[in-house]
Amino acid sequence: MLSKRDVLLGGAALMALAACGGPPADVQEIASGALAPAFSVTDAAGAVRTLADFAGQNVVLEWTNAGCPYVRKHYDAGNMQAVQREAAERGWTWLQVISSAPGEQGYLDGAGALARVQTDQATVTATLLDGDGVMGRAYGALNTPQIVMISGEGQVIYQGAIDDRASARPETLEGATNYVRTTWSDLDAGRPVQIAQTQPYGCGVKYAA
Repeated sequence: MLSKRDVLLGGAALMALAACGGPPADVQEIASGALAPAFSVTDAAGAVRTLADFAGQNVVLEWTNAGCPYVRKHYDAGNMQAVQREAAERGWTWLQVISSAPGEQGYLDGAGALARVQTDQATVTATLLDGDGVMGRAYGALNTPQIVMISGEGQVIYQGAIDDRASARPETLEGATNYVRTTWSDLDAGRPVQIAQTQPYGCGVKYAA
């Protein structure tokens, strides 16, 4: 059940979304608490990855675009990598997802995506290359960065923004509430996730037309 605080960042995030263009009409909506949609996507190393591969595992999906200033805020400051390392320490699987279409900002082929992971010193299980946008649309991915957290039972337990600072300015990281960490705090305390959904912010996902 969602709490009164489930949907945050409304005004600022909507303005950011408007600046990047509205969401595609065929992007789906999923409810927190629902089963995560199945996917089958080739990763940057050429392996086909499916949600079933990670059955029983806790998973973080991170929609990314290396050219997006909102993404760069988190990576250039080392913020995203710190959360990724914490996820690894907790035994969570972390999957980057690139849903940019060929020719659009953020699109990378396998070699480019692997090089980007090395450059950013990211700690990820795999980078999924969703150039046709099928996975992104199924998960309601609107922005980069955008986060979906999936329990070992296959339920979406959090989705939305990475934090409560809808800005591309690095200085806004100071004092920000990170929703990945608040989700972990709730799980550690054995209570329901208090903030299960927020309004994502950032650059619009560059789907194929």
